[in-house]
Amino acid sequence: MKVACVQMDIEFGNPEKNFEAVNQFIEEAVSSGADTIVLPEMWNTGYALNELDRLADKNGAATKELLSSLAKKHQVNIVGGSVSTKRDGKFHNTMYVVGRNGEIVAEYDKAHLFKLMDEHLYIESGQSVNRFTLDGIDCGGVICYDIRFPEWIRTHVLQGAKIIFIPAEWPKKRIDHWQLLLQARAIENQCYIVAVNRVGNDPNNEFNGHSMVIAPWGELLVSKNEEEGIFYANIDMDEVDRVRSTIPVFQDRREELYL
Repeated sequence: MKVACVQMDIEFGNPEKNFEAVNQFIEEAVSSGADTIVLPEMWNTGYALNELDRLADKNGAATKELLSSLAKKHQVNIVGGSVSTKRDGKFHNTMYVVGRNGEIVAEYDKAHLFKLMDEHLYIESGQSVNRFTLDGIDCGGVICYDIRFPEWIRTHVLQGAKIIFIPAEWPKKRIDHWQLLLQARAIENQCYIVAVNRVGNDPNNEFNGHSMVIAPWGELLVSKNEEEGIFYANIDMDEVDRVRSTIPVFQDRREELYL
């Protein structure tokens, strides 16, 4: 699988501009032969949380229409990062995953809300695991702050995920945590991590990318790019089985001791 990490600058509070940018990025990634295209967190609005009633995508309709049409047109998978959505009068931070034929294969609301960016004051937390299959590969998807909860990532892996996709808006001032946490999640779960962070600024934060693709042994296949652009990596799924047979972590677990 050739993955494309779309590390974009999000126009704060301007869905129309961001939809245009995502369309262009996906077209560019397709022209470079990507199999799976991954977008960052809240790419439609940024963290314009006090404007969500005006800006959030109602029922995710516009997002699903765009991603589905592009996936079907180009026969690619799209892990749609996440967008702000409004459903039943409530707001959510929602990931849509679209298969090659344009079908929605997964929908996930961020489970752990980040209080330092006031997410909990505006957004409803998700209540379900996000497991799905792309091209026959078992995958999982979580969002940004979710990576600080290792038990949540392990839950997805125990259900079969061999790749974890992670869109984010992770600020520059904590970017060292980003890399360390992502590498730890890859190594301890012996899986691929595909994590896409934004660049640019909003009224309260600076973002410097560092989107990463990390192999099951912890090697950085993509890392430390700070400019806007698309970054690619080729994933060898056989590597997951090789690493898991070398150090049989999952066979050696002592579940009876864990609370």
